Amino acid sequence: MKGTISICWFISLLLLQATAEEEEELASVLRDRSHIDETLRLATEEKSGDYAAFLQRLRKIYHMSIKPMEQAYKYNELRQHEISAYPGRTLGDSPTDGEITSKPMVLFLGPWSVGKSSMINYLLGLHDSPYQLYTGAEPTTSEFTVIMHGEKIRSVEGIVMAADSSRSFSPLEKFGQNFLEKLIGIEMPHKLLERVTFVDTPGIIENRKQQERGYPFNDVCQWFIDRADLIFVVFDPTKLDVGLELEMLFRQLKGRESQIRIILNKADNLATQDLMRVYGALFWSLAPLINVTEPPRVYVSSFWPYDYAPDTSRDLFKREEISLLEDLNQVIENRMENKIAFIRQHGIRVRIHGLLVDRYVQTFKEKMSFFSDPELVFKEIVDDPDKFYIFKSILAKTNVSKFDLPNRDAYRDFFGINSVTNFKPLSAQCSYMGGCLLEKIERAITNELPALLSSINSGKQPGLSSCEATGCGEKPKNRYRKN
Repeated sequence: MKGTISICWFISLLLLQATAEEEEELASVLRDRSHIDETLRLATEEKSGDYAAFLQRLRKIYHMSIKPMEQAYKYNELRQHEISAYPGRTLGDSPTDGEITSKPMVLFLGPWSVGKSSMINYLLGLHDSPYQLYTGAEPTTSEFTVIMHGEKIRSVEGIVMAADSSRSFSPLEKFGQNFLEKLIGIEMPHKLLERVTFVDTPGIIENRKQQERGYPFNDVCQWFIDRADLIFVVFDPTKLDVGLELEMLFRQLKGRESQIRIILNKADNLATQDLMRVYGALFWSLAPLINVTEPPRVYVSSFWPYDYAPDTSRDLFKREEISLLEDLNQVIENRMENKIAFIRQHGIRVRIHGLLVDRYVQTFKEKMSFFSDPELVFKEIVDDPDKFYIFKSILAKTNVSKFDLPNRDAYRDFFGINSVTNFKPLSAQCSYMGGCLLEKIERAITNELPALLSSINSGKQPGLSSCEATGCGEKPKNRYRKN
């Protein structure tokens, strides 16, 4: 009996020793992650008070100067990309306004099983935790996964995310319930997620038709692309071919070249000579798809928690990784400036839309007579706006770039669901206390938003404009009223 106990005790001791050796061996092959915290400055505390003050000022400019024209001329029905805000709430009692208050978004795109989910696990240090994203050699990610900050670790269903007004995902309801079942959110307390939100996407599979996904995959990708501050397009040495779905994806990325970072992942699986050949092949495949004069920067490394393979360019991979992290940190540092630029760009588009609708309304009234058929008159105008100088008159009378003008066909669809008689001309969009819509949005574009940006760069607290301080009691001038 004693002999049996001794043998069992000896076997247990051997097992414990083997487990300890395995843990030591695993710790030795895991990569040091200290450079991630250092590059992203996760140990430094943010000045949340200053950021909240600038954000509050930005929200106020949007609600007071841009949103009134946006609502008066139904801009959201012309363009799907509107700034979400919870309807029915005022500025004072709404804690967040969707996209205005959202954190910078980093979007991961690319073929299946190239390491997108592993890269997120590596950046967040989720390896071997119960909450790491599932990875594997087969296509593993079938959902759009949003990884965001929360007080505790929990998953959020897509239908809940779309229904929650405090988030910026409510517009995703338009893609249908089938898509919302493929949308999932993961909340967790993490320093990096306090400053940025990650979005993991399903891998592109070229032999699968888009219709088989059950939802408009390209349209959903476009929604996230439009809102992403940084876009990581990930490849690995085994998946360099460009098929129809990937080609369509790069068409959707046109105009966003400055936000794209192309990553050649799993680079330590190749010898140096083979890596150079793969690098050249990736350039050759992507060159026709990226419409820029200079070749895109390709970051070459291996983004996962294990150490680099032996006899590979370890120093190069480490420098490439730090360089990519610095790009990510730059987006985090400049998030307020990017939001101001986004709101100003949105304001410019709303202003152009208001000017165009005003011009359509004026032309309709000029061409109408007592015996005219309103439908035929307006159909002639909307079918051939160049005949009535609709767009040319906007370029001639206002400081508008021709490159900012919307598509003419968009207004045929717009007025197909909105009667021209439902809109007032800009000359009638003035009130004694509120001022004129056009003057307010022009003041925001030319004065208020640039001043807010300057105050950020100079480190000053945002102050109230003279109108907000004094109340602007004088009667607003109407530049469109004939004397």
